[in-house]
Amino acid sequence: MKPGSFLAIVLLALVALAHVLRLIMGVEAVVGGMAVPMWVSGIGVAVPTLVAGLLWRESLAQRGGSHE
Repeated sequence: MKPGSFLAIVLLALVALAHVLRLIMGVEAVVGGMAVPMWVSGIGVAVPTLVAGLLWRESLAQRGGSHE
């Protein structure tokens, strides 16, 4: 796996984890004086998790670990 891909996967996983923690702990986020709804963190979990998974799968395919 290339270092850039690995770093991207780790950062995306951390972003998703932060959103999961926000959902579990019920932390209020305020941006520009407006409260950010909790459903936004649902998207913040789904999208980075999906992209990290796709990057992981692509890296496995490039080194012959997956037969598609």
